[in-house]
Amino acid sequence: MTASASHSSLRPGPSGPGGAGYDDDRPPPVRFAYDPQTWKEITYLLTNLPMALIGFTYVMTVIVPGAAMTVTVVGFPLLMLGLTGSRLMGRFERWRARLLLGMRIDEPSPLPLRRAGGPLQRMWLALKDPVGWRTVLYDLIRLPWGVLTFSVVVPALFVLWPVLPYLARRLSDADRAMVRALLSPSDELERRIAELESDRGVVVDTAAADLRRIERDLHDGAQARLVNLAMGLGLAKEKLLEGQADDVVAAMVEEAHGEVKLALQELRDLARGIHPAVLTDRGLDAALSSVASRCTVPVKVTADLPSRPAPAIEGIAYFTVSELLQNVSKHSGARAASVDVWRTDDRLLVQVWDDGRGGASLDGGSGMRGLAERLDAVDGLFVVDSPVGGPTTVTAELPWRERGDGRRGR
Repeated sequence: MTASASHSSLRPGPSGPGGAGYDDDRPPPVRFAYDPQTWKEITYLLTNLPMALIGFTYVMTVIVPGAAMTVTVVGFPLLMLGLTGSRLMGRFERWRARLLLGMRIDEPSPLPLRRAGGPLQRMWLALKDPVGWRTVLYDLIRLPWGVLTFSVVVPALFVLWPVLPYLARRLSDADRAMVRALLSPSDELERRIAELESDRGVVVDTAAADLRRIERDLHDGAQARLVNLAMGLGLAKEKLLEGQADDVVAAMVEEAHGEVKLALQELRDLARGIHPAVLTDRGLDAALSSVASRCTVPVKVTADLPSRPAPAIEGIAYFTVSELLQNVSKHSGARAASVDVWRTDDRLLVQVWDDGRGGASLDGGSGMRGLAERLDAVDGLFVVDSPVGGPTTVTAELPWRERGDGRRGR
């Protein structure tokens, strides 16, 4: 399954005694009282200095040397590991802010390294990680702030006891602002940029594989048959010029005619694999009915679409169903299957069901993974529900775009 998750960097929490769960855009009111939240804030301010020392030391001993060594090949993997460690330190700081400052703050999306292609692409994605670099900046500016908060809070514990809650609140509000600015997920755009950069490599690889398949099919199929046809007709011409018997020439022409029909059929199949004419002319309903008619299992097709989606979305939906029905024919052992297509709000839903033996998964072969990657590249979802013993239900969700509309589905 591939999914697109939404992150809101900060969500307002419930207000109440103790001060936990504050709305970060409106700091809680100042209280001249030593309630549990005040003691948490004091604890946070006192631990700022040791945490700032750890963070600053990490940056100076890992990140800076790694960046300096990027003049050589060795520096890049070291810097990549250093930024990965910065992400972990940022996670700890967010946990500390939740525990002691009562902040509601989400974790940033993980880097999509598994879909990034080769090792160089994964390294480049990690080196550009905005979350890691913002954590490095956070660790750099925290040292003077940690010294300041420690220097203020420790004497205030003994000298300025009556106003310490006020000081703790004001200083911790500044900490909240720094955490909010540098450690919280910036917005949905940051996540989408990282995913789309990864998906771009997948799309390019898929397109290259499709081109290689078309070239191979043309070379080994229709092209070879047309070559044989030309040779056969050439021989028939020679026989006619030599005055050979009509029955010999007729047999050669008959064989050439058979080669022509086979070549035409292979070209039609190849064209259908690129983009079927019925999909262009009559839409998804008719195209899926055509695919279902070629399946070895009886398939019921139901399409409830008020209009036609954009050609790219229509094509992805068609090829997804086509490959799933091929799997049903070859591997499921099913006796019946169904295809349902409908629109919900700004999404196109496709569901393929069969009563076969089940056990299908994204890890079971490259076909399922390829479908999942193709849908993920357009902000889609791909869900496989196939317990052993069946039945199998595969659901694909695509963004809906009207024909002629270049905007994203959502």
